Amino acid sequence: MSTPSKAPTAARVGIGGPVGSGKTSLVERLIPTLGEAGFEVAVITNDLVTREDAERIARSGLIDPARVRAVEAGACPHTVIREDPTLNIAAADDLERSHPGLDVVLIESGGDNLASTFSLDLVDFWLFVIDVAGGDDIPRKRGPGVVRSDLLVVNKTDLAPYVGVDLQGMLADARDVRQGRPVAAIDCRAGSGIDGVMEVLRQEVLFR
Repeated sequence: MSTPSKAPTAARVGIGGPVGSGKTSLVERLIPTLGEAGFEVAVITNDLVTREDAERIARSGLIDPARVRAVEAGACPHTVIREDPTLNIAAADDLERSHPGLDVVLIESGGDNLASTFSLDLVDFWLFVIDVAGGDDIPRKRGPGVVRSDLLVVNKTDLAPYVGVDLQGMLADARDVRQGRPVAAIDCRAGSGIDGVMEVLRQEVLFR
């Protein structure tokens, strides 16, 4: 099967990470932040056999529901963002045809483990979300998502005192294993740190 052509107009930003790390919450924070900065946004969500995340975002009131698409992987979630991203490429192409003038398409992966990565045939830039409640040893495990992503996002920083995590140590480990690639610490619930994520996106991919 031939891969659909990738339209060059909108930046495609992948958002991956384990189940419960806060990927959808981050998408919900980025939608208005991008909009306030003047960027036109669309969203694609991936899941195993449901459309739950897409339906949640479409009902949120943050975005025109017509700008939200769901891809059902039917297998391991990483399959449709890495091994064969055809379904996601087609969904992004369709969004761009349906909504001329899009600046960015956020592509949220289904929940996966630390090995989840995005195909560069699909995205221009990808970030990986982990959360403090998962343990401060996550960076030291050096999963491909943690090490290779363009931006590592450490979410739920507010929980550090309650789960026995040394947040500063966790962030230091993350910066060490990433060898200079950016790391952002956020609390999606409160909205703190989102501006830092936005600044990286603006500098690295949205300058177009």
